[in-house]
Amino acid sequence: MIVLGVDPGSLATGYGLIEKKGEKLICLASGELTFRKDILFCERIHGIYRGMVELMKRFQPAEMAIEDVFFSKNAKSSLKLGHARGAALVAAVECGVRIFEYSPLEIKKAVVGFGGAGKVQVQSMVRCILSQEVSGGLDASDALAVAICHLNWTRYEKPREAMR
Repeated sequence: MIVLGVDPGSLATGYGLIEKKGEKLICLASGELTFRKDILFCERIHGIYRGMVELMKRFQPAEMAIEDVFFSKNAKSSLKLGHARGAALVAAVECGVRIFEYSPLEIKKAVVGFGGAGKVQVQSMVRCILSQEVSGGLDASDALAVAICHLNWTRYEKPREAMR
């Protein structure tokens, strides 16, 4: 089974595709859809949507795991994050990919064992779990962590679907 992990953001949306073969996790691809600040916000959101559709058509994931909304002190940043998530969600629905959501705390606990882990710790553990170097920056490794979290949940219990 192939799972697409997504770490949404309006300037950088991380993605990671993991295939599970038996008990082995194999990274098929990872990276970031990045946008300059001077590009109109609506153009960035459209770019996220297009990029996600392209990835889904190329790799045919059965499921997408995406980081759930978290609350920050800056309402404007939270709204922009919601738009980026929405672009990825719409792409998944259009491509017929099942959607699952996990909180940042659940993701970090599943990968690092500690909910307060930083991005560098997550990246280091992702490399260890996959036993390989992964391409992309911190947002890409965060996206791979989302996919790993989902695959861990599916091993132990029925995962929670986002859309019913």
